[in-house]
Amino acid sequence: MTRDEFNAFCASLKATSHVVQWGNADVWKVGGKVFAICGWNDGKDAFTFKATDLAYEVLQDQPGIRPAPYLASRGMKWLQVYDERGLSDPSLRDHIVTSYEMVVAKLTKKMRAELGL
Repeated sequence: MTRDEFNAFCASLKATSHVVQWGNADVWKVGGKVFAICGWNDGKDAFTFKATDLAYEVLQDQPGIRPAPYLASRGMKWLQVYDERGLSDPSLRDHIVTSYEMVVAKLTKKMRAELGL
């Protein structure tokens, strides 16, 4: 997946917002909460997302995937795909959707209603 494809996919999810921060990273949010990030790793795009407990345990040691720098070190279960060997594009999209859904589920009922979710 390219950065442009990542941004287009995240933009297609309902009620998302995009900011560029943290060293020119594309940061995607829903309800003001981050669900996906595309930043750099040694000059290549790296894709970061919130993971389920099971996905975190299964994927964190796979080639091309690691616990997300900064986020995982704070006890959060976020993964970063930093190499093409990590996940296929369809699998990466599935994990981004799961991350989005996890964040939406933690929003207040009022916020979800305001966002039409």
